[in-house]
Amino acid sequence: MKVSQFKDYSELPLFLNAELVAKVLGVSPSSGYELMHEPGFPVLKIGNRMVVPKEKFIQWVEQNTTGGGN
Repeated sequence: MKVSQFKDYSELPLFLNAELVAKVLGVSPSSGYELMHEPGFPVLKIGNRMVVPKEKFIQWVEQNTTGGGN
């Protein structure tokens, strides 16, 4: 698994693209791109461009995080 280069959400820009989503989550760029096409993922489409508002991304992470089972 890749390690995120970010220490906390305050380091993120207001809008994230697929590459940045992948870096934050520590996954491959293709996984970030695929995630942005999943139903329920908070994407803002502007023409052909897809971005994720920072606050919506944080909410999505919190809503989709479950406790680490042993």
